[in-house]
Amino acid sequence: MYKIADDLVQLGIERIKEFPVEGFVRGSGPLHPALMLVGEAPGENEVETGIPFTGRAGKELMASLESVGLAREDVYITSAVRSRPYKWGSKKERNGTMTERKYNRAPTKKEIIAHAPILDTEIRDIHPPLIVTLGNIGLQRLVGPKAKVTQLHGVLMETPILMWDEDKQAFTETEEVYHIFPTFHPASVFYNPPVRELKDEDWRKLGELLRING
Repeated sequence: MYKIADDLVQLGIERIKEFPVEGFVRGSGPLHPALMLVGEAPGENEVETGIPFTGRAGKELMASLESVGLAREDVYITSAVRSRPYKWGSKKERNGTMTERKYNRAPTKKEIIAHAPILDTEIRDIHPPLIVTLGNIGLQRLVGPKAKVTQLHGVLMETPILMWDEDKQAFTETEEVYHIFPTFHPASVFYNPPVRELKDEDWRKLGELLRING
């Protein structure tokens, strides 16, 4: 199993501590995976378990992996941000009282930059044969802010990716070309049910790619 260095984890925690986030979830998987999955950020379940994609979206993702003959142990799972971004909101309880609780939110650009060295290191160390991005955040982190999963899903891209340059304080393109396969975030099927058909078709295409290249 691949494990990111502890000093890089501590750097990531330090760099993001001023933002409204909590916890830290390491990437998970072998050094030589069939593919790398790049999501958005951990949610409440992941912060509790310390394991990526363990909530409802995780079950959806495991079903997608199973559909192409893979299991969690075969892939490396990571995300653009490793701490859970949250916002406070009100929830009405059954007894009618209102309680304040934390809700998931999308990470900001500054939060993505804070943890960019972690994802960059994982990609350099693991050198995955294929990177599957889950949703817009993972896709835009690697390809650029103009990329949209609704336009690019299910298409195998051969492209440089963006890595953080600390000296330039900017994302710069790699010289090396990577294979990127964008698809929808597994959680998207819960709040946008018509996406399920598109997502499932993407995974069918991915399964074909894996068989051809396997």
